[in-house]
Amino acid sequence: MPDGSISDDIRSTPPIDPTRPHQARVWNYWAGGKDHYAADREMADQVMQVFPGIVDVARQSRHFLMRAVRHLTVEAGIRQFLDIGTGLPTANNTHEVAQAIDPTCRIVYVDNDPLVLTHARALLASSPEGATDYIEADARDVDRILAGAAGTLDFTQPVALMLLGVLGNVPDYDQCRSIVKRLTDAVVPGSYLVINDGIDTAEREEATEGYNQKAANPYTNRSPRQIAGFLDGVELLEPGVVSTSLWRPDDHQIGGPPTEVGACCGVGRKR
Repeated sequence: MPDGSISDDIRSTPPIDPTRPHQARVWNYWAGGKDHYAADREMADQVMQVFPGIVDVARQSRHFLMRAVRHLTVEAGIRQFLDIGTGLPTANNTHEVAQAIDPTCRIVYVDNDPLVLTHARALLASSPEGATDYIEADARDVDRILAGAAGTLDFTQPVALMLLGVLGNVPDYDQCRSIVKRLTDAVVPGSYLVINDGIDTAEREEATEGYNQKAANPYTNRSPRQIAGFLDGVELLEPGVVSTSLWRPDDHQIGGPPTEVGACCGVGRKR
């Protein structure tokens, strides 16, 4: 597959419904992006009234992505990333962070939001030495994801599996664990699993209930223990499963030491 191209199985962009809020666009609004509609902004503001901390969750999740990718590239020597549940392109996407360290890194993005697809070209601005690809697929369609990613990634070498904010879109917990296990089984020892998702605090649960009544794609918060369960079978890196803001925070964090947010994360190595 040519570097920096959308997978051949994507024939057309599915229709976008601007009248119904969608998670990727709502999340983009919270993160300070510009790709959202009035319905998304209205829903985002309603959630913020109940759970103001959602803005910190969105922004800390992006900071965690940056820290995790930097660690895996610099310290673990990972040069391949499979980023499932990509969301809308913003600053410091996975390929930008990784290829700034090593331009030969190869990244495959996966999402099924039609608006993400229309912006996929921004995710494909690979360095000449590396490669990026975009696959239109649901996180539950593991076979499609792996088959498509094999055109860009070498599965005989370690891969970092990135599932950030996507497993909450799958209501059934056992199905989520099955998805993670199938993906982890498909990569070689020395690969990494990176997880981040919302937790079921009372404030966030109330906000999520209101969101789910109108959203095109309902979201399920989970307990920190359930999120830790996604990382069963891999060797957890320090500090383990923690609040997203507390995973190896930058030494000179602007505004002082980070505080906990309504999301948990963890990174593990396949033995």
